[in-house]
Amino acid sequence: MSRSTSHPFSRSRLAALAVACAAVSGTLATVPAHPAAAADVAIHDIQGATRISPLTGQQVTGVTGVVTGVRTYGSSRGFWFQDTRPDNDPATSEGVFVFTSSTPTVRAGDAVTVSGTVTEYVPGGASSGNQSLTELTKPTVTVNSSGNPVPVTTISDKSVPAAYTPQGDPAANGSINKLPLRPKAYALDYYESLEGQNVRIGSSRVVTASDAYAELWVTVKPHENRTRRGGTRYASYDDQNAGRLQIQSLGAVADFPAADVGDVIGGTTEGPLDFNQYGGYTLVARELGTLRASGVERETTRAQKSGELAVATYNVENLDPTDATFDAHAAAIVGNLRSPDIVSLEEIQDNNGAKNDGTVAADATMGKLIDAIVAAGGPRYDWRSIDPENNKDGGEPGGNIRQVFLFNPDRVSFTDRPGGDATTAVGVTTEKGGAALTASPGRVAPADAAWSNSRKPLAGEFTFRGKRVFVIANHFASKGGDQALTSQYQPPTRSSETQRHAQATVVNDFVKDILKAQSDADVITLGDINDFEFSGTAQRLEAGGALWSAIKSLPKQERYTYDYQGNSQVLDQILISPSIRAKDAFAYDSVHINSEFHDQISDHDPQVLRFRP
Repeated sequence: MSRSTSHPFSRSRLAALAVACAAVSGTLATVPAHPAAAADVAIHDIQGATRISPLTGQQVTGVTGVVTGVRTYGSSRGFWFQDTRPDNDPATSEGVFVFTSSTPTVRAGDAVTVSGTVTEYVPGGASSGNQSLTELTKPTVTVNSSGNPVPVTTISDKSVPAAYTPQGDPAANGSINKLPLRPKAYALDYYESLEGQNVRIGSSRVVTASDAYAELWVTVKPHENRTRRGGTRYASYDDQNAGRLQIQSLGAVADFPAADVGDVIGGTTEGPLDFNQYGGYTLVARELGTLRASGVERETTRAQKSGELAVATYNVENLDPTDATFDAHAAAIVGNLRSPDIVSLEEIQDNNGAKNDGTVAADATMGKLIDAIVAAGGPRYDWRSIDPENNKDGGEPGGNIRQVFLFNPDRVSFTDRPGGDATTAVGVTTEKGGAALTASPGRVAPADAAWSNSRKPLAGEFTFRGKRVFVIANHFASKGGDQALTSQYQPPTRSSETQRHAQATVVNDFVKDILKAQSDADVITLGDINDFEFSGTAQRLEAGGALWSAIKSLPKQERYTYDYQGNSQVLDQILISPSIRAKDAFAYDSVHINSEFHDQISDHDPQVLRFRP
């Protein structure tokens, strides 16, 4: 059975319209052909004191409560109802969702009696590792009265534990499903103990901006790893930020606020606590608070001085000639980044974007961007890249994303060395007593298995004021396939990092080849690393002291380039060789122009490094 728990124009619905896909978005537990019957049970009996109902698969009758919310849209139509006579066990929820399939006719405040089958539904399917949602299916509903008060529980800083999750049971492959809930000890247990209940939060700060699916994230712990601009920083694998909570609207999508990070949803936000595959525990707001804007503005870095080389990385998110964002990207490069001397661009698509016809050239894409930069008052950049093999580098099929070097020829020169192509590995040689590339531009070990269905690193040799500088542009494998922080498996499996670890090792070895040829070579490895500054990927890039992630030079509250599910985090990095770090004269800036804003033109913030070679 496939269904969405989000808005009618949610990501799952849009994906269904865009791609004919056989993927199942949810899994129902197997129900016996002749389930046992349990009469006159309460909702807390159905929910139980673990994540899995003790009555799964059973037919229940005479379940009473008051309707707290009704979902009339999408493929997961139904309603929540809640017992007004709670038990004394804080681990057992008093609310549950009733899946009606068709549009329900009940209203909030109706006192109802429900019979149905107790089912565990796994949003995203069993292979996702997600927790399941306890619900009643194939229901029979009787309305006994209307206009009754709706019970509510307040979620606050004090009620949510600081610790995020218990460790999974080793005997159950790390699952927490059958562990007794400890809602006073762990945030995930606390939220699970309220699954299906009507909950309320007071004024809360936005920590992920509104998105195209009418969702945003707030924190109920205002002091938890707060960033300088109002977000919540993801500090480590063991510091997941317990106060994060996703908010959706149970009403019209058009009424959802356009909120940025640092804004406040003031007053009361109230509705049932759901669980979905796109963020886990979600307050589906029947009543939504009022937006109070914080006035956060897009940042502008300082211009480089005459003797400084400015090198930037910027993921422009699948840019192709049909996009409407060229002028905005140009304005960002010229205005917010102050026209860096070298820009590593990630996700430049070919000349016809996602049209899957074998086109791999990107000269039209780059020409349009360069013209837009000139129109915005910037320099006429030159560029270098290597066209990939068709559909061999991952990303959107037919798009052929790749990294591209933009450079200002009035400030820096590119050393062209023939021989680089999609399949030939660049090497390192010596020239006039220093390191040199055998091809420039060239690709680093493109045949290595580490780059299967992923972008190959682009290496280039530049000269600034007579000094040679090596730049390696990267776009490592994505985090697709990793289990969510709210997974039933704790700690969640990060399966995607295996490939990034291999990629980091290949790049680290290549940098070491340069440093063997010239120990004081200026080497910059940068791009969308798709991993954190504290990750095993970063550690492998830094191995042996060959590189150092310069974002770690910033105060902790400023270390982020991306915002995902309420966590401001590092995905984009600029790593520097010992010679650059030893100069102790470099300046680093994560320029926040996208990740915190609802009207972003990319989901990544660009990074800028300035130093004197």
